[in-house]
Amino acid sequence: MFYPHICTGCGTDILAPDQQLCLHCLNDLPVTNFFGHPGNPVEQIFYGRLNVYQAAAGYFFTKQSLLQHLLIQLKYRGNQEIGYYLGQQLGYLIKAHNAFATVDAMIPLPLNPRKEKKRGYNQATALCNGIAAVTNIPVIDKVVIRKVYTETQTQMGRINRWENMDGVFAVLDEPALQGKHLLLVDDVVTTGATLEACGSEILKVAGTNLSIATLAYTI
Repeated sequence: MFYPHICTGCGTDILAPDQQLCLHCLNDLPVTNFFGHPGNPVEQIFYGRLNVYQAAAGYFFTKQSLLQHLLIQLKYRGNQEIGYYLGQQLGYLIKAHNAFATVDAMIPLPLNPRKEKKRGYNQATALCNGIAAVTNIPVIDKVVIRKVYTETQTQMGRINRWENMDGVFAVLDEPALQGKHLLLVDDVVTTGATLEACGSEILKVAGTNLSIATLAYTI
């Protein structure tokens, strides 16, 4: 009575108990249809920069949109449940197109411990847990670390983003990754600088293949 279950998007109480979004908001999320399409715009970001097996994003991100509102809830309002729910939706997109069928495990893009402590959780881990609930792909957490604290890159240009990520990531447990096809997961891809920096460290481990999935792609 005092804490009604409402849609995280629009606030209506007309939704199922196990849902975070009403059908109207869920249908309003702009699906990219990138999964199962080689050469999609996310893959193109990494051409000549990172040896990615395949890459895709679930939804288009624009400012002042429903998706931006949901990501604010996830990253700055402590709403892990919406992250898990959106991860499930991403998992359905992956599973429906048989994308990443050879993936052995997922790695959430690490946060610096200082930032993760402040937030209370890693939003990429919440997404991974949702994906795992649908696809049964296991999550390998804390084997790659973000050893350098970096400020938000929202207002940075492309070159500054790349420079800002130099030497930021490190692999702690190489045996856990050796010989595996790994799926690196994050919330939004813009220039790809952060994912490139982390992915480059992962690919230094013997026998690894790397794919990338993000919830959203910035247009």
